[in-house]
Amino acid sequence: MANKTQLGIGAAIAVLVAAYFGIDLNQQKNESVQQSKTEYSNQQSNHTTQNPNSSVTSNDQNNQYANSQNQHGLEVIAKSYQRKLSNVQVQSVGRVKAILRDDNEGSRHQKFILTLENGLTVLVAHNIDLAPRVANLQKGDNVEFFGEYEYSAQGGVIHWTHRDPQHRHENGWLKHEGKTYQ
Repeated sequence: MANKTQLGIGAAIAVLVAAYFGIDLNQQKNESVQQSKTEYSNQQSNHTTQNPNSSVTSNDQNNQYANSQNQHGLEVIAKSYQRKLSNVQVQSVGRVKAILRDDNEGSRHQKFILTLENGLTVLVAHNIDLAPRVANLQKGDNVEFFGEYEYSAQGGVIHWTHRDPQHRHENGWLKHEGKTYQ
């Protein structure tokens, strides 16, 4: 019993001495984190300054990020379809397969069907009471989306492609021909 008490007292004294002298017990950890941040920052600046004629620009990097997000979205949609899941927030892109008549009952919705790269088709129900209509939409156009996936046997529905005026749901959007609709 005395040994445990002595160890506890010894540990408390060590902590007090460290605090008195300002010894940072996490110093090595903090230094390695800072070093990693510095190395990453240097790599990024070297990447952009090594070859000023490089075709990699911030737009290219943004496109690579968007492509990565869209690919991830395709995987999420495929898994959600297989598992019959709904209420899943997704981002991806598809090609317009068909343009349907607007749904004018209740909240008005612009409706069209997208074919995704994974072979699934989704119905997009875009609330045009809360967001502008997607202009000049034609069969064969690419449309990027960020909205909520709902399972259906036909492939699924994408909705919540607009801002939520009550701020209870994540804002969604559609992108077509360089313009964002939300």
